[in-house]
Amino acid sequence: MELLSVIRRWHCRDHLPIREIERRTGLSRNTIRKYLRAQSIEPRFQVPERPSRLDPFADRLRGWLVLEAARSRKNRRTARRLHEDLVALGYDGSYGRVAAFIRQWKHEQRQARQTTGRGVFVPLCFQPGEAFQFDWGEDWAVIAGHRVKLQVAHTKLSFSRAFILRAYPLQTHEMLFDALTEAFRVLGGVPRRGIFDNMKTAVDRIGSGKARQVNLRFMALASHYLFEATFCNPAAGWEKGQIEKTVQDARRQIWQDLPAFPDLGALNAWLEARCLDCWERLQHAELPHSVSEVHASERPYLMIPGRPFDGFVEQTKRVSPTCLIQFEGNRYSVPASFANRPVSLRVYPDKLRIIAEGQVLCVHDRIITRSHGVPGRTVYDWRHYLAVIQRKPGALRNGAPFTELPAAFRTLQDQLLRRPGGDREMAEILALVLQHDEQAVLCAVELALEDGVATKTHVLNTLHRLIDAKRTVVPRLDAPQALVLEHEPCADTGRYDILRRDSRHAS
Repeated sequence: MELLSVIRRWHCRDHLPIREIERRTGLSRNTIRKYLRAQSIEPRFQVPERPSRLDPFADRLRGWLVLEAARSRKNRRTARRLHEDLVALGYDGSYGRVAAFIRQWKHEQRQARQTTGRGVFVPLCFQPGEAFQFDWGEDWAVIAGHRVKLQVAHTKLSFSRAFILRAYPLQTHEMLFDALTEAFRVLGGVPRRGIFDNMKTAVDRIGSGKARQVNLRFMALASHYLFEATFCNPAAGWEKGQIEKTVQDARRQIWQDLPAFPDLGALNAWLEARCLDCWERLQHAELPHSVSEVHASERPYLMIPGRPFDGFVEQTKRVSPTCLIQFEGNRYSVPASFANRPVSLRVYPDKLRIIAEGQVLCVHDRIITRSHGVPGRTVYDWRHYLAVIQRKPGALRNGAPFTELPAAFRTLQDQLLRRPGGDREMAEILALVLQHDEQAVLCAVELALEDGVATKTHVLNTLHRLIDAKRTVVPRLDAPQALVLEHEPCADTGRYDILRRDSRHAS
């Protein structure tokens, strides 16, 4: 290119003849005239098309590459294997030519994707109250002195960019329902549309195009809060790019300064306060206001939610003969009257509610353990076994549920079991809890122990005195003193003399 520039400068500016330029450069006059006639700034050399032995097999190889691209990475044929298959069809060329063809084909496909496919994006614009975006993230925190991995639910309004974070131990249905319920409370309302990825807690099956088989409980949630659920294409995170960026930014803005917390509730309260503080400090990406100011202008466009969604997941369980049901490797007690019967288990993020015959039988705190080597735990409620010990009082001695009795009951049990019939007497005392207030029975037992008379009769007498004393506290209604009789009776004792003289009244 430098020689071409010199030739053009000698001819056009210095007006040297072509013969002189030929003498100086050693090029032929025809070559010099060709350069000057073409008015080209830099030389271009055209490579002539040469026939290749691969040409008769090019279409076949191109079709194979399209099929291989649709397969998983581990099941694709290598370039060496494709060369061997072409040789079997009659190709007598080298492997290098086949490898060069494959590299050129992949380069063309990559260029096509970057220009017309995933490499090109359209900026998105949302109206106030139009949509929100949801996604899960994964971070670590110190809870009760242990470093645990948490699943963080991120919810963000698409217009104002107001966001809220909430941490959970798992990514299950009940956790998703609780996260959206709390998000709508903090954000002040529900937009018209929600944008989600194809998470298993919402989508049971992905169909062709935008067809989705949505989970029934998720449909109930969307129907309760009256928003339209929109699901992105698989592996198309840019369709909800705002929340994807929030998941990344939250690690730098929030999780790096995370202190230790006693429980998960304290962590979520801290996250909510921290998000509200970020609304005040962060500038909106498009408008000349803070996120908090833009969110205040968007709130009138949000639908105010009514009562919270009852976000449980229901399962049918059968109670074992030991009055236990099993869930997530742990066992929970159920009242003995429902042993060997089916019950309904409603799973919430932090509790389990057992229901049968239209009534709540009991509620347990949910145990979530992420360590596979830790054995399951059993949660007893000794009140659930009171009906059993009425028939089998001997079970009090070594019954596992009764190791959790209050201290006064355990002391009374130790004294009663030392004498004959004490187990039956203790079972009858515990049965008082089914008829009276537990605290009143416990107080009566404590008073009986202080008196040194640990018997069923003394406990009953003390309990009745406590109950009667509580009843006398009720205020009485006294008649007003201003009431008087309109006709006062006359006091005449002479009437009795008449009765004494009358013989008809003689005995």
